[in-house]
Amino acid sequence: MGRLSRRAFTLAALSTLAAPPSAAAAADHPPRAAADHRPRAADDGPARAATEMRGVWLATVANRDWPSRPGLTAAAQRAELLAHLDRAARDRLNTVIFQVRPTADALWPSPYEPWSEYLTGTQGRSPGWDPLGTAVREAHARGLQLHAWFNPYRIANHTDLSRLAASHPARRHPDWAVPYGGKLYYNPGLPEVRAFVEKAMLDGVARYPVDAVHFDDYFYPYPVAGQTFDDDDAYERYGGDFSGRAAWRRDNINTLVRETAAGVKRIRPGTRFGISPFGVWRNASTDRRGSKTQAGVQTYDDLYADTRTWVRNHWIDYIVPQLYWNIGFAAADYAKLVGWWAAVARGTRTRLYIGEALYKAGAAGQPPAWQDPAELSRHLTLAARHPQVRGHVFFAAEDVAADPIGAMSRVIADHYGRSAKPPR
Repeated sequence: MGRLSRRAFTLAALSTLAAPPSAAAAADHPPRAAADHRPRAADDGPARAATEMRGVWLATVANRDWPSRPGLTAAAQRAELLAHLDRAARDRLNTVIFQVRPTADALWPSPYEPWSEYLTGTQGRSPGWDPLGTAVREAHARGLQLHAWFNPYRIANHTDLSRLAASHPARRHPDWAVPYGGKLYYNPGLPEVRAFVEKAMLDGVARYPVDAVHFDDYFYPYPVAGQTFDDDDAYERYGGDFSGRAAWRRDNINTLVRETAAGVKRIRPGTRFGISPFGVWRNASTDRRGSKTQAGVQTYDDLYADTRTWVRNHWIDYIVPQLYWNIGFAAADYAKLVGWWAAVARGTRTRLYIGEALYKAGAAGQPPAWQDPAELSRHLTLAARHPQVRGHVFFAAEDVAADPIGAMSRVIADHYGRSAKPPR
């Protein structure tokens, strides 16, 4: 299946939908659309085309999108990064969401965490240049926004602390780490952990004029059958005021979200804070406020992420639910979920963008809809009927570059015939 994506880490959890969604494919030229091709979607009015999110995720975990492999020279890494930025600009996208803290490490010279192993092959070894600083500067030079994408709690895609760099905070504080599902995570229930990860992430915000801070869908880990996330000691110490462990865990994540938002605004006013969660908050069969879905994973109950509350209370500036299913998919219909999220965002100050599964287009094992190059274009046409939807973000950069069946080319031809400014 190629290089491992962040979505691949959730494959087992997402497969619990009523029908197999394959909502996390592992990753890694058809001709691009002519530049003067006018948008064909009737709902793409002039105002909508003038200002909307047109984003792409640029994933670095396990070298999913960049760099193509660890150990490249600084010049080769830089050239690959600039090629992704050039392509985004050429395709009339306007925002790159760059993963700069994939596994409790850093793609900038952080005083708190080691250099990422995905750069040199050895965690803690300097790559000889500053990827985040370069990405911000070069994105802005191309008229692109750069959103710095951080993963708060994932430490490693293995459970061996001794494999981490000697200076790694998890080695100095092994009591902070919880092995689960073959991976290591920081324990969100420890206040000292939360304070540390906020400090580590906000260092990047203080150093660079990023346009936004971005989290993905990892809070408490996706459930793994037969395994228990061992936070008994933390719950005994800090959970006494809550109705149960689930409420305490949700409060831990809510506190992270509120404190990160406050930190971003304090350190760099005007910089936004956005989150891209799994697309189902709760099923309507669980909660009448939920969506008409039959998801086996619900963010509120399984990841302890109350995404609806974050939007309704404007704790975050934007949300990008990962609606990685086709129109008409029985267990999680893209059309129904777009409508549900639009209703959640209605009347709030939280901007709604939709996360799009470009990586599924043409992929083996996907439902027939994903073999049709027009499926993604239909997503944008449908979403345009909801004024709350202010744009889309595509997963991910390597798939934008490869575009195996021309699905991205079709989106560009049908909807991105003119440039658009990103929302501010």
